[in-house]
Amino acid sequence: MIPLNHLRVLLKICLKEGDFLKIKAVIMDEKAIDRAITRISNEIIERNKGVKDVVLVGIKTRGVPFAKRLADKIEEIEGIRVPDYHLDITLYRDDLKEIGYMPHVNEEFKGIIDNKIVVLADDVIYTGRTVRAALDALIHKGRPRKVQLAVLVDRGHREFPIRPDYVGKNVPTSKGEIVGVEFFETDEIEEVVIKER
Repeated sequence: MIPLNHLRVLLKICLKEGDFLKIKAVIMDEKAIDRAITRISNEIIERNKGVKDVVLVGIKTRGVPFAKRLADKIEEIEGIRVPDYHLDITLYRDDLKEIGYMPHVNEEFKGIIDNKIVVLADDVIYTGRTVRAALDALIHKGRPRKVQLAVLVDRGHREFPIRPDYVGKNVPTSKGEIVGVEFFETDEIEEVVIKER
């Protein structure tokens, strides 16, 4: 029996996508997501020999809760709060003409990234176009010392030479499949699923 909140969220996803999507598989549950966040947080600490000058920047939309959770876990491990910021890449996308709407930018970036180690955080990496846009937006906001990339899921099919430094899970997919990361903060459910039309 499917809990009511799962049905409500599934209906919202289907309506949002404009198509009814069939869930093919749940590839990460709440515990798996938490384990991946713990591992990535430890890797960030180890690779940077601590968290001095480390800043987390979440790419809207689901990169934002991912970055916050990484910051929370790093604080739990190190006892130091790493700043986490939100980055809206709307104006830096290379498909604005194809989308055909007037973009609405939600908020101004307020982070200080000059001479910092910036860890960009996103839920899924696919073609690399979102990360390319995020790098353009980030460089427009300041001059970081170094930029690293953390993703919860790497599904392959890159169109740009971009590779994440930290990966929660590598998931081979076909181009017809959709990887959906769902966080409590944005979706009222906690899982990573593969969907198909």
